Amino acid sequence: MAKITAIIDIGSNSARMAIFEKTSHFGFHLLYETKSKVRISESTYENNGFLQPEPMQRAINALQDFLWIAKLHKARKIICVATSALRDAPNKNIFLQEARKIGLNIKVISGEEEAYFGALAALNLLPYKEGITIDIGGGSTECALIQNHKIIDKISLNLGTIRLKELFFDKGDYQGAHAFVLANLNTLPNHFKNPKIFGIGGTARALSKAIQKQINYPLNTLHAFEYPFKDYCSFFKTIYTSEQKDLLKLNIKEERLDSIQGGALIFHLALNLFEAKTIVTSGVGVREGVFLHDLLRYHNQHFPPNFNPSVRNLKDRFIKYPRHSKIIKKLANQLFEIQVSLNLLDFSYKKHLNIAAELCNIGIALNFYEKNHHGNYLLFNALNYALTHKDRLIIATLIRYNNKKIPEDLPYKQLLPPIEVLQILSFFVALAEILSYNPQPESFVFNFLKDENYTLEIRHTNFSYLTKEKLKKLTLPKFFRLKLC
Repeated sequence: MAKITAIIDIGSNSARMAIFEKTSHFGFHLLYETKSKVRISESTYENNGFLQPEPMQRAINALQDFLWIAKLHKARKIICVATSALRDAPNKNIFLQEARKIGLNIKVISGEEEAYFGALAALNLLPYKEGITIDIGGGSTECALIQNHKIIDKISLNLGTIRLKELFFDKGDYQGAHAFVLANLNTLPNHFKNPKIFGIGGTARALSKAIQKQINYPLNTLHAFEYPFKDYCSFFKTIYTSEQKDLLKLNIKEERLDSIQGGALIFHLALNLFEAKTIVTSGVGVREGVFLHDLLRYHNQHFPPNFNPSVRNLKDRFIKYPRHSKIIKKLANQLFEIQVSLNLLDFSYKKHLNIAAELCNIGIALNFYEKNHHGNYLLFNALNYALTHKDRLIIATLIRYNNKKIPEDLPYKQLLPPIEVLQILSFFVALAEILSYNPQPESFVFNFLKDENYTLEIRHTNFSYLTKEKLKKLTLPKFFRLKLC
């Protein structure tokens, strides 16, 4: 696979391009992203699905600029897919020929393929392995059922925001829109039921942004943002039953005003049908799915077990001595294992400890001084995939307060575990880092003594002077003691 790959997605509403850079076999990151609201499907639904000259020209102009930007980024591979607007258009060949003239071959994908790509992205880049994806576009809506880390079923419906706008909402026919959506949704197989829903695409993101503003959510990130469906049913209904001019008061962005009502209607009715309980917002979709389909084509469309592409990418780009990082991780793991008998930490925190330990020195890539501060920022903002917001915050916090006292007024405290848990995890990271600089760090043996305190016995044949000096200054959790043997 090419080191730099550009993925272009032509939807009914927008044309988008994402450029990805591979850093290793499976490590990658987003290098650049752009979009243009070309509205290629504009006026098609009232003209028997025929693409109109002006929207087609807008799309060609945008695609021409996309190709130039891809060239600037030295993309060696460009994959372009088109969805509902071209899929349904009787005159799509005219547009495809014009695209070929500017050097772009477009693959028109089926509705099922579109559903598959969205599900593939969610499956690999969200922190959950079961649920239903729903991707509401301008002309169609795609759903996929994921069970036990597999895409079980996928379906495409002729439901979309632009389609509903032109056929119903522009005419003030809310009842007609409601009936049309229900009639299409009722064609879904009965097994499309799951409490967890992955919202893909512009409608899901716009609704999540509005909800975040409504609740003053402290984090400015959408991917993996979660909220309970039952708490926002009335909010969705308010959106699709309100006057368009009133939507700004509901925190809907101006660029979404003319399409959000149809999207909210589809979203609300579909989630009722799915028996949804939790909505997980996906910042990834078809483009990422197309990229992953290419990246993982020889690996059954999955990353290896316990592999995180963001962690891998950060190691590739910022960790200068990976072998040393692995030693820190190994020592931290040993410490976690010996505390199991005391039941100090839930097993789920092992994941956070592993990542924090391996990446604890990442801030040095920016500047040695204040490395914890730099590492905190890097990790929270670059651990994008397959982790919850809580996961990212825990890991970033462990780095921020590595070998420091964790304050009671901790930022984002409401999203974090108890301070006592963070103190123990932070202590394990800091201790592992100190011991990693000792000669023969692989020879350390640990044991927790069952006394009135939590006494950690550390055995080694040769404690260096510097190690002993640093251990004396190490910040310990409450009731913890160290004993060197």
